[in-house]
Amino acid sequence: MAAVTRISPREPAVLWRRLASEFLGSGLLAAVVIGSGIAAQRLSPGETGLELLENAAATAAGLFAIILMFGPVSGGHFNPVVSFADAAFGGVRWRDAARYLPAQVAGCVTGAVAVNLMFAEAAVSISVKHRASGAHFLSEVIATAGLILVIFALARSGRARTTPAAVGAYIGAAYFFTSSTSFANPAITIGRMFSNSFAGIAPSSVPPFIAAQVIGGIAGVLIIRALYPGVTPAEAADVVVPHEAAGAAMAASDRRAPAAYAPARTGR
Repeated sequence: MAAVTRISPREPAVLWRRLASEFLGSGLLAAVVIGSGIAAQRLSPGETGLELLENAAATAAGLFAIILMFGPVSGGHFNPVVSFADAAFGGVRWRDAARYLPAQVAGCVTGAVAVNLMFAEAAVSISVKHRASGAHFLSEVIATAGLILVIFALARSGRARTTPAAVGAYIGAAYFFTSSTSFANPAITIGRMFSNSFAGIAPSSVPPFIAAQVIGGIAGVLIIRALYPGVTPAEAADVVVPHEAAGAAMAASDRRAPAAYAPARTGR
């Protein structure tokens, strides 16, 4: 039997796989969010509350499954705010987070186009659903900060493997406790612009939403630093779930451990 060679987490081939994972996961996320919105609109016309419930339930369940599918390769971020928050804690390199961003946005746009075609709509259908308001802005700040808190609190407390369920549950609930229906993700915000459906967002509403999400991400990082001081790169590398790239951060953390964590010697 041939020996199995494990590729180092720092080699370009693994970065390529991580980018592919983020692209595909983001595409499926957009497909779930937008597709379930279109289906809900068709199945329950005029029943806004029921449409939202169907959209939220499908999104929560789909997000759970998508993180399980792609998380072991890239961590399952599918969200630039999560990637840059992870970089702030040392879980990924800043340049890798910057590389994740276009993959995530391209995936969400591709997913939106695919959904339009699956439902026999025009491939590109720009939304006319205006969502920008002060209430929506505040909702996106809170929704995004809460998402960062869920993810990094679980990583810091050693419960990263429960994150797929927790993130799905949080986003499903946030559909209802925020007036914006909790986009909490710049990539999916851009993707939803390409669907003139129940789940869409008008281009003019996109910049305020993204600004609110960035602010929420920063707030989430600051709150995590206050509540869970000393988040290590090894813990951050488990975001959203433990994955291949976590090995490099874990090794770096282990190398620093004697100086940072070893008890003082008595001199005997």
